[in-house]
Amino acid sequence: MKLYLRYLSIHFKGMLQYKLSFLLSSAGQLLHAFSSLLGLYFLMNRFHTVAGFSLHEVLLCYAVVMSAFALAEMFARGFDMFAGMIGNGEFDRILVRPRGAIFQVLAARLELTRWTKLLQALLVLAYAMAVGGVRWDGLRILGLLFMILGGTAMFSGLFLVYASFCFFTLEGLEFMNIFTDGGREYGRYPVSIYGKRLLRFFTFVVPMACFQYYPFLYLIGRSSNPACLLAPAACFVFLIPCYAFWRFGLRRYRSTGS
Repeated sequence: MKLYLRYLSIHFKGMLQYKLSFLLSSAGQLLHAFSSLLGLYFLMNRFHTVAGFSLHEVLLCYAVVMSAFALAEMFARGFDMFAGMIGNGEFDRILVRPRGAIFQVLAARLELTRWTKLLQALLVLAYAMAVGGVRWDGLRILGLLFMILGGTAMFSGLFLVYASFCFFTLEGLEFMNIFTDGGREYGRYPVSIYGKRLLRFFTFVVPMACFQYYPFLYLIGRSSNPACLLAPAACFVFLIPCYAFWRFGLRRYRSTGS
């Protein structure tokens, strides 16, 4: 942890060497997040409800997913540049260093400009909590935090899978964006609105519904089973096959010769 914090400090100091670039990049991320929120607002303003969910309920769902994705982008986006690390031979150097490969890939890139996305999501979350009519207690607040952490774990696992494919293809596979960036877009609304088939897929294959939908039902009072708040644990279990796939690819990796 001490070494990781050292990497974090180095990235932060490096970005501040170009303060204007850092501020403009942060502002760009904020505008992107704001445009996404505007799209949701205009839709809800026109139709008032989506599959029976009100604006304030949808905002709560939106804020959880966007917070989780922003955290995953900030701290696990190093896997997104993994194809380049293989192509230029950097990964070969990583393998001869005493630290673990996953740790070094994670620490190689920290997208700190995403802090504005996280800030926007947290502000929306605070608003939704204040006006949504949910009677917040200690259990629900802990459940909400667990949802965000579970979502961060799931998106980080997807980034790890994306990087693992590079062992075989040497290039990133863009179809994974369906589950990463696409998952962020799907998650702006409760997963159930997309139909039962997608709900099952996002429960048993990519467990987005486990952190986004099932505990959400308990928070807004549509389920009386507090066990729903434990559903995000499936996102941490999801990391196991993601890591296994990484190990499978790593054992079959051959140097690019760069």
